[in-house]
Amino acid sequence: MIPVEIHESSPRFLSIVAEESNEERKLNLDLLDEDREEARIKAEAVKRRVEHQYSSKVKLRQFQVADLVMRKAHPYELENKLSPKWTGPFRITEAKGNGSYKLETLEGGPIPRSWNAANFKFISVEEL
Repeated sequence: MIPVEIHESSPRFLSIVAEESNEERKLNLDLLDEDREEARIKAEAVKRRVEHQYSSKVKLRQFQVADLVMRKAHPYELENKLSPKWTGPFRITEAKGNGSYKLETLEGGPIPRSWNAANFKFISVEEL
């Protein structure tokens, strides 16, 4: 109820019974844990559906050590819209698991941090 309804007589104010209201409030408090649990279960179900949807579209890529790959260029590496979208070639030096790889240049210089396989394109020796 809003404060105006308390000061002014309204049908809603006149029909309220304090004892029933208190009982209903206690019942709602008793059911609060069940409502929270139900909301948690529904949120978990939504999370699993989203995860399944995403996972069904992901293409797993496996690379071996010493494979040659091209890496997607970052936006800061692009000078303009006609700049090459791929940089490299690079050699894979270490497979860290879960699609994570360490790279080095063909001259042997290490590339900082590990990279995800989603950012790679396999190239063959003939393409060089």
